[in-house]
Amino acid sequence: MNLLIIRLIIFAVLFFAGLKLYRMYREWKLDHDTRAEQELRHDGGQMVRCRWCDVHVPENEALRDREQWFCSSAHRDRFLQEQTQDDNDQSPR
Repeated sequence: MNLLIIRLIIFAVLFFAGLKLYRMYREWKLDHDTRAEQELRHDGGQMVRCRWCDVHVPENEALRDREQWFCSSAHRDRFLQEQTQDDNDQSPR
């Protein structure tokens, strides 16, 4: 009877150790795949310059409006607002 309990305990310990190793492997694999996907996404992208602040950002993350590139919608809005103010100031009265 004692031998049966010892075997059962050893089996349970091995089962849980194997389960833990499998979970660690699965987490490592997911992390590795995510990292590889991020590297592919950032490789080879053309950089463009924000018209407002002159910061370079990847083209796929930049905003484009009227053949101009912007790093954020706030900078796009500020630039367009400034353009309309300049146009209003230069219009004949």
